[in-house]
Amino acid sequence: MSGYNVAIVGATGAVGSRFIQLLEYETKLPINSVKLLASKRSAGKQLKFKDQMLTVEETTPDSFEGVDLALFSAGGSVSAKFAPEAVKHGAVVVDNTSHFRMDPEVPLVVPEVNPQALKRHHGIIANPNCSTIQMVVALEPVRQKFGLDQVICSTYQAVSGAGQSAINELMTEAQQVLNHEPVEPKILPVSGDEKHYQIAFNTLAQIDVFEDEDYTHEEWKMINETRKIMEDNDLKVTATCVRVPIVVSHSETVYFTTTDRSATPDDIRAVLKTAPGVVVEDDPKHQVYPQPINAEGKKDTFVGRIRRDMDNQGSFHMYVVSDNLLKGAAWNSLEIAETLHEMNLLHVQD
Repeated sequence: MSGYNVAIVGATGAVGSRFIQLLEYETKLPINSVKLLASKRSAGKQLKFKDQMLTVEETTPDSFEGVDLALFSAGGSVSAKFAPEAVKHGAVVVDNTSHFRMDPEVPLVVPEVNPQALKRHHGIIANPNCSTIQMVVALEPVRQKFGLDQVICSTYQAVSGAGQSAINELMTEAQQVLNHEPVEPKILPVSGDEKHYQIAFNTLAQIDVFEDEDYTHEEWKMINETRKIMEDNDLKVTATCVRVPIVVSHSETVYFTTTDRSATPDDIRAVLKTAPGVVVEDDPKHQVYPQPINAEGKKDTFVGRIRRDMDNQGSFHMYVVSDNLLKGAAWNSLEIAETLHEMNLLHVQD
């Protein structure tokens, strides 16, 4: 077969740039061409792909003529407007925004967890929230072996999850604090919310806006997406999501209870050591455990600090770290595309 014609929507963003790098160096997909799409403001910019310079084009409905695979990461409103147009033109869409995630007609997929859901797609596949992805990659092997009753997660999320403007704000604020200058936050915790707070040398217990029961939208995403991916609406899941002053890689403490109460920490480690996409870093005697700085630039999910809960039989704690822009976004999306290809669910148009 000839290669696929691929479009990247949001090519100039943080995730878009990683799409370009992955397609250039690390994908197993046969590629014929790559088209870079973005907003009108970014149109005309030139970005390098392999040995050529590609011009970024404004995204329009006609942009998807002849496109086989469209990778979206340009915001929910852009996906809502243009993903259906891409499908009309014959493309398969992998969408990295939250717009389609809870649509019952759209599969929400982490290839290590639920690749079978791809068989039910109707042109659009949703990429889950970055924090959800790394948590379910670590939990699904445990669930398959020992069952899962309850999950309680606390996150420590990098500012890159809020986009390039949040990264810039962290860097600016850090320098201002070091220079003993006044700090005037304008982005975090949520750019469109009423108040903004300093993130440099601080933590913010708010990611996205507050919703029902005083949970944030990010927390509800983790709850609902986990149940959808694992196809278990009875699974007890809750989360507290916190923004921390680092640039890349989210960390999570995950408390979970297994259905099989006889499981041990060694059992959990043994299962995870052979799990796809998981790297176990768990040797407390030698101070070995996952760190965000070490996960940056890597496609794996790192798990450590696996230990029993001393008061509850069959309950455990673990620490999970992953690059939120790779496994949490670009790599999981591309991995979905590669899995579609392997399952013969992605085709070159005539």
